[in-house]
Amino acid sequence: MTTHNVHPTKADILLVEDNPGDVRLTEEAFRATDPTIQVHVAVDGVEAMEFLKQDGVYADVPRPDLILLDLNLPRMGGLEVLEQIKADDSLKIIPTIILTTSKADIVESYQRHANCYLTKPIQLHEFESVVKIIDEFWLKTVRLPPVTDDKFPA
Repeated sequence: MTTHNVHPTKADILLVEDNPGDVRLTEEAFRATDPTIQVHVAVDGVEAMEFLKQDGVYADVPRPDLILLDLNLPRMGGLEVLEQIKADDSLKIIPTIILTTSKADIVESYQRHANCYLTKPIQLHEFESVVKIIDEFWLKTVRLPPVTDDKFPA
């Protein structure tokens, strides 16, 4: 088992978002903030869980350092995804940030162990500021669990 540095030169983020415009905006904002960040996208909750469990076509995907989770998703809603992530010993250590337009599910998100809750700004420059804050705090300041080359740790 090979362990990488706490502050890798490349970070992997799983963005769980069904809105193509928000996906593009998030990818562009991260690319502008730090081009070494790789944003992987799941367009619904079922796909997110397949990615995280490395099922099927996702067998060789990297373990994300961070999950950005929208709540309003098709097939499986964000709160259910969050609950499944935090109930799974191999996934619950991945910081999961709620990034949504909703303001109604804050308490439920924290009850299901979200690491933080952010409301998506409408203005482009405000959205870019949020992405910079996520990058600075979650990827450059805090100590994240080590990533291994093996399947996600149990």
